[in-house]
Amino acid sequence: MSISPTRRHFFTWTQGLLALGASGGTPNEPNVDYYDKLGVTKIINAAGTYTALTASIMPPSVQAAIAQASQHPVRLAELQKAAGEYLAKHLQCEAALVTAGAASGLTLATAACITRGNPAAIAKIPADMTGLKNEVIVQKGHRNDYDHALLNCGVLFVEVETLAQYEKAFNDRTAMAHFFNAAEEGVISREQWVHVAHGHQVPCLNDAAADVPPISNLWNYTKMGFDLVTFSGGKGMRGPQNAGLLLGRKDLIDAAVANAMPISATIGRGMKVSKEQIVGMVAAVDWFLSQSDEGMEAEFRARADRISDHLKGIPGLQSRIVTPPVANRVPHLVLTYDRSRVKISASAVADALRHGTPCIELNPATGHQNSHGVTGAEDAIVVGVWMLQPGEEMIVARRLREVLSGSQP
Repeated sequence: MSISPTRRHFFTWTQGLLALGASGGTPNEPNVDYYDKLGVTKIINAAGTYTALTASIMPPSVQAAIAQASQHPVRLAELQKAAGEYLAKHLQCEAALVTAGAASGLTLATAACITRGNPAAIAKIPADMTGLKNEVIVQKGHRNDYDHALLNCGVLFVEVETLAQYEKAFNDRTAMAHFFNAAEEGVISREQWVHVAHGHQVPCLNDAAADVPPISNLWNYTKMGFDLVTFSGGKGMRGPQNAGLLLGRKDLIDAAVANAMPISATIGRGMKVSKEQIVGMVAAVDWFLSQSDEGMEAEFRARADRISDHLKGIPGLQSRIVTPPVANRVPHLVLTYDRSRVKISASAVADALRHGTPCIELNPATGHQNSHGVTGAEDAIVVGVWMLQPGEEMIVARRLREVLSGSQP
């Protein structure tokens, strides 16, 4: 078959465009650092995978997968289905969905539990909840700032504090039982939460957003019996910041898909997940599963040791490594020192590093007591070492030494 001049021109043009995309620039412009162009300050992340600090940096394999995916259009539904099947197989659950972060997963999971078996309800929530199950049972100590992700669906929370109260809270309006995995309060265990809910034939959702590593948590909670579990993709898994995972029962994941984009009349329409996010999340899971808990912990501890070794000689300096029990369950370096000789508070140290060059963000537990299981000392410096890039731990160490040494009498 001959190719017309017009088609020949089109193919030449598209090949040039693809080559241009692969090079990352324009014919007359080299690669541009848009942070510099926009005047945005780059930071060294000695804090952790916090959204406000743009979470993690993606490994090269994930960056490459995203760049490759960006060059080719596909049918979004086909990609989501294939990605979900692949993730479910590797994460040992019935079904999976790539979401626009963990909060999006919470919203879609809640919508799924409300509308399952009732497609007409999808376009009604949250404005018209007539005849729909709209109550979500939650432990009082599990209420948190992310409740809005569920409330967006038009639900009402029913708070319980004891197992007896939990047993009595179910009725014909109960849509779901919600568990916040990292909660520091609440007396009802995960196993009890699932057992009681299933006795009433009500599905359970577990918000485990920041709860990998360990790697096995990606299947521990679905195997425990939770019907739906949501994770952030841009934290420990090192995927795109605006991606997440919703894992669980196939009928409920199917219901979540029915409430999600690209379907227009859904509560999830604005929670758009691009082809790059989906592929990036799959690549991130591949990368994460190739790691080992032992290997990651050894590297994080080595970084912490290098920092503490460089600070030897600071009056009264004591260092210890603390690993939170659930969320962000990785080694953190906690530093205390003799305040009678080093005349600067931990909060002031954090401020000095934040406004220095380079800009360094310490863990927000710095200067605070009992912050998410990291420290019990009010005037302690907390260094989150796990998001540091190679060599950055020594930059942090040198800046800490400069600030602490400069405050001695």
